[in-house]
This record gives sequence, structure tokens and C-alpha cells, in this order.
Amino acid sequence: MPVSKLVGAKVKRREDPRLIRGLGQYVDDINLPDTLHVAILRSPYAHAKIKSLETDSARQHPGVVAVVTGAEIKDQVGTLPVSGGNETLRVPKHYVLAVDKVCYVGEGVAAVVAEDRYTARDALDLIRVEYDPLPVVTDPEKALAPDSPVIHSEWPDNVAFRSEQKQGNLTKAFKEADKIVRQRLVHQRLAPIAIESRGVVARYLAAEKELTVWSSTQIPHMLKSNLAQMLKLTENQVRVVAPEVGGGFGSKLNVYAEEGLVAHLSLKLNRPVKWSEGRSENFQATIHGRGQVGEVEAAVKKDGTILGLRYKVIADIGAYHQLFTPAIPPFTGLMLSGCYKIPAISMELTAAFTNKMSTDAYRGAGRPEATYVIERMVDRIAQELKIDPVKVRRKNFPKPAEFPFKTATGLAYDSGNYPLALSKALKLAGYEKLRRDQKRLRSRGRYLGIGLSTYVEICAMGPKGMWEYGKVQVEPNGKVTVLSGASPHGQGQETSFAQIVADELGVELDDITVIHGDTATVPKGIGTFGSRATAVGGIAVYQSAQKVKERAREIASHLLEVDPDDLNFAEGRFSVKGVPKRGFTIQQIAQEAHLAKNLPKGMESGLAADSQFEPSNFTFPFGTHICVVEVEPQTGRIEIKKYVAVDDCGKVINPLLVDGQIQGGIVQGMGQAFFEEVIYDENGQLLTGSLMNYALPRAADLPHLNLTRTETPTPVNPLGIKGIGEAGTIGSTPAVVNAVVDALAPFGVTHIDMPLTPQKIWLLCQETKAAGSEGRR
Repeated sequence: MPVSKLVGAKVKRREDPRLIRGLGQYVDDINLPDTLHVAILRSPYAHAKIKSLETDSARQHPGVVAVVTGAEIKDQVGTLPVSGGNETLRVPKHYVLAVDKVCYVGEGVAAVVAEDRYTARDALDLIRVEYDPLPVVTDPEKALAPDSPVIHSEWPDNVAFRSEQKQGNLTKAFKEADKIVRQRLVHQRLAPIAIESRGVVARYLAAEKELTVWSSTQIPHMLKSNLAQMLKLTENQVRVVAPEVGGGFGSKLNVYAEEGLVAHLSLKLNRPVKWSEGRSENFQATIHGRGQVGEVEAAVKKDGTILGLRYKVIADIGAYHQLFTPAIPPFTGLMLSGCYKIPAISMELTAAFTNKMSTDAYRGAGRPEATYVIERMVDRIAQELKIDPVKVRRKNFPKPAEFPFKTATGLAYDSGNYPLALSKALKLAGYEKLRRDQKRLRSRGRYLGIGLSTYVEICAMGPKGMWEYGKVQVEPNGKVTVLSGASPHGQGQETSFAQIVADELGVELDDITVIHGDTATVPKGIGTFGSRATAVGGIAVYQSAQKVKERAREIASHLLEVDPDDLNFAEGRFSVKGVPKRGFTIQQIAQEAHLAKNLPKGMESGLAADSQFEPSNFTFPFGTHICVVEVEPQTGRIEIKKYVAVDDCGKVINPLLVDGQIQGGIVQGMGQAFFEEVIYDENGQLLTGSLMNYALPRAADLPHLNLTRTETPTPVNPLGIKGIGEAGTIGSTPAVVNAVVDALAPFGVTHIDMPLTPQKIWLLCQETKAAGSEGRR
């Protein structure tokens, strides 16, 4: 018998057996007959004119099939697409290979196509490029100075766009404040570092006029549309396949130069063409995340009430826009209210071009920055007013009865119970005892710190045209096929979508196959990002399953010669009320539907339905994270003693998947807090261009994570799902930083910029005096 109520059950990921046995197929595993290989010559300069480019020697090298430059193909391949932005947006032309000049280290200059990847790489050394170096600017604040070198000559300065979000009476808020709390905050650049770097294989079949592109992408349908436009093809001539994708974290939510380039080369050479990104290329030419620096002001009353918030911020977007670059920094402004009732908020944003790789969506995409701003400021307010940070948070929470709650940033939070999540986390952490322990240990010269983060995030990216597609089909043999326009790459939707359908149709989980990632099989879709795959795509699947069930009910009523309302449905079987032995299983009905010999008048054969779900609002998951650290001033070493997370993602489909997403997210948030930073020098050289000098968290660096949850369903969709993919990253970073700052309060420390490296902590402790010294900002 089918398992009842799989939704909410701990079901192991169905994807895992093939992956842990090495049976999954990634882009680099695709080896088509007669495949050519591409290597890309990348600029060693951050800003320079291309005076000359000599490729004859490379073209003549044995095994080389072609060499192309930007100047040769700029009229054959369109520029890279950009979405979002406002009327101030400036979009420089971004070719798949540089034309005339380069604007960051790693920008593609020429491409070699050869019979194997080693020959292609060797031939790069035979290309001779003469550069005329130009002045470089890598600091976004300096890039906006009047005397800064201008990167794109079509504009007088390096302003990429401006945005201002303002609601409420800020003048009144700051006039009535008992205190103004100010802080400068830096969100350093991060590299996403998916375990699988990017890769592309393209094959053009001339007779069929069909281009197939296999890409490690999060958005196969978007990529298909954009490639068709770039290559001047119709969409029905392009097929995109996302095979197994080894992580993305937003970095593969994009259309990259290499995708357009490789597809063009296959069209031109009429052979399959392949490019696989090396890790150094990944650091140079895959998008970075974060990259903001800003000044925050909070107007507060003596009791901790927050009256208003101002944030003036500069976003470092790099040399060019990528697909969603203009959309990411404004998300910070949308979420600046955090979990709090702040009646007046403004964000003044200036995005700056710099001689670096572009920034774009990275796990959280603008929301971690907002949470870091407001959560650091709540702790700063508590410091200034000498109030427990828990009291400041509770003072400013909206009550559960106030939802849907409208913020001063123009959003309507769907549902929430912030006090419950906070109370649960405090109890689990033993907060009162921790404060007593902290006081006792300080008297002995040991420095314990307790950091809180009460966060809310915006998920289920779906309103205003960001729908998602789903289809459910019961085959003649009773097995079920699910098609989804979402494109999971580690989130586990092959499992959770099957759980949803199994519950709705009463079939065995193992009888359900979930298909995604192939635009030839799944006719339409948007993709996986913004914690939307289940909260939007899963609902499309759920609605399709409901339609299938109602169609099956209609067939059953016809076969049994009873009214549809006289049928019960339980465990995959329709039966006549009062006569339970009379009935048909969903499998029997599917067979009848496909034979089509005895169907209701006007009904077509088959048992399938599809849906397109577009929610009326976003969803807003929330939670509380508490981090406890001990800092050793003599060495700068930080030890995490305890980590507690209480998250609320609405209705939980699979607790194992939820816990996995939270664990991974927390680790990435800790990575930003403790270790990670993309660093360019003043000449635009990437100093953190390998895993030898870009530090990632390791297993030995991590504590046990004590996870639990509350469950507050959303009214936005029928399953009450909110989304969980980015919550851990959003909640963890400020909790960690708040804990370390709290530990060093006896040294007069009020803020430390990330990453909190041992060297930084040690120097800070050496430069300040313990107990009563003047605070260092």
C-alpha cells in the first residue's frame, strides 16, 4: 500500500544513489564523437587597449582547427544580455570576446579550437597580444571620485546606475530620536566556488538546423531564449540541457560569454565543441557576490524603539553587468526593515563600475547584505543604549496578529511569529546561563561572546511574470511522470516533488519520475533561484496533480455510472460511497484513459495535466540564529562553542532536505564571516585566484549545528511553503560577527569588518586596552 502522508516525512534523496556511485552525468562527462575543444586566452591586464593581436602561429599549430578573436565575431554573436534596472542604468556593450580593449583581468581576448584540450591550451601560448595599459580603479569608492579613471568612455564617470528607496517621514524620525547610532559596514566580495566549475558543450546538426547546448546552468529555459537571440536563431532551433549541476549558489543563474562563444563555434565549424572551466578561470571569469560598502544611521529612542533608518551604499558591480547585476543591490533596500517595525527607511544606492569581474546573484542575492546591516545595527543600538540585544529585538518585532505586515520598504510580509522563534532559540541555547557564564569567564580573563541574528528573507520569486511550470502525467502502466520548469541542482526536488504527487494521487514514491533541465522535454520554465523551486515550481506540480485527480474522478464516475460527488478517493483509489468494493485505482483509470474506448463524451485520451503557477506575493521565511564564541586575544583564535538555529520556512515537505539546506547555508555564511574575501590589488590583479589563497571553511572549522524549527504556513500558496535555500546564509553571518564583537566588548570594540581573521583579531586586541578603553570603530 502507498505510504500515507509523505509530505512532511523524512525521505532520503532519490538523487543520491546515482551521485554517490559516480553515475551522474555532468557537462564534462559529455563526450560526443568528433568533439573539438576550446581554450580561451584571457587578459593579464585589468584595463588596457588591444593594440595588436597576432594569431597566425596558433592557427598553424598542428591540431588547431580555428582561432577566433572578438573583432572577427562581434557582428556574428550578440552582446551578453542584461535584465532589471531603472532609467539610470548604463549598459556597456559586453562581447563574448573583448573588442579593442579589456576591462578586467580574465576577460576573454581570443579562443583556440583544437582536436583536444591540451593542444588548444598549448596554442594559446602562440598568440601574441600587444596591450597598451590604461589607468585602473578597483576600489568602488575611488571609482566614483571626480579624478577617477573612467572605464567606459561613452559615459563621463563610473556610475553604473543609481537607485533611491524612501518611505516614511525620516526627518521626523531623526528629529524625535534620543540617539543617532552610526556605523560604516563593508560586505566584501565573495567567490561562489561551486564544486563543479562551469562547462559548455554545443552540437549543431545542420540538416535538422538544431543547436543543442549542454550547460551547467540553473536556468535552461532562460539560457535557450537568450542564446537564440544572441545567435540570431529561432527558439525552436535551440535546445538547452542542464545535466547534473554540481552546485550553483546563484553563480549559474546567468548567461556567460563562453555559452554564446561555444555555441557559435559549433554553428561555424559544424562539429561538437566543448569548453570546461578551470578553477583559476572560475575565480577570474565567473561572477562574484556581495561587494557593498555603506554608511548606516539609525534613529532610536532610549528604550530601544527604532524610529528610522538611513543607508547610503555603494555597490561594486565590476566592469560589466551580467544577467541580473542591476537587480541585486536594490534587493538590499527592499529588506532593510528586517524583522522590525521601522516606520521610516531610506536607501541611497550608487552602483560603480570597477576593473574587476562582475558581481551578480550569490546565495541570498542582496538579502544577506540587508540582514547584516539591520542585525549589526540592532546590536550597535543595544551597545549604545546599554540594553540587552534580545530586548531591542523584542521591542521592535511586529506581533503575529499584525500579519500580513506592511514594511516601510513597500513589502507585505505574508505571515510570521518572530517572538516564538526567538524564544525557542534562547531556550535551546540557554541564553540566561550563557550571560552568567560570560560574566564569570571575563573575570578570569576569558572572552565569551553571544551573537544573535533574527532574520527575515524574501523568497518564492514568482510575482510579476516569474511563474513556474509543472506537468503530471499518469502513463498507461500506472507509473507517473512529472515535468518541472524548475532546474534543481542539489536542492532535492526530484524527491520533494515526488512526495507531493505521491500524496495527491496515492501512488508509490518509486513509481514517480521527475524530469527537469531539458527544454526539448519540458516545454517551458523559468529556473531555480531565489528559493523558488518548491514554493513556486512545487505548487505548479501540486496543481497539476490535483487536475489529474479531478480528471480521473470524472472518468471513474463515468465508468461506475455514478455522480462524481458520490465517489471517495483514498490511497490511490476511487470508490463509491457506501459501496467501497465498487471502484477503480488511479492505475486502472490511467489505462482506460489511454485506451480511450469508454471515456466521457468529448474527453480526449490520456491522463495528464499541466499548470503554470504565479503567486500573488513573495513569501517571507524567518528565524533566529544564536552563535556562541570564545576569542583568545593572545592569538586571535576564535572558537565556536555553540550554534543554534531556529528557522521557519512555512510548511515543510521533507525535513531532511530542509536541514541540509540550512546546514549548507550556515557554513557559507560562516565562510563570509571568518575566511572568505576576493582581493584585487590596486593594479587590478586578482590576488585570491586559487584555493591556495582563497580560504573556505573546512569540516574541522565547524561546530555541531543545533537545528530546529517553527512552522508558520504562508497564505500565498495552497501548500503553505515558503522556501529555505538561502536562509542559513542570511541568518548566520551577522550572528557570528555579533558574537565576536560581543566577546571583545571589554576591549572597547564596537565593530569589526569581515572576514574576522585571526590576524585582524590579534591586531585589534593589541591596539586597544582591556576594560574601559575607548571603542574602536
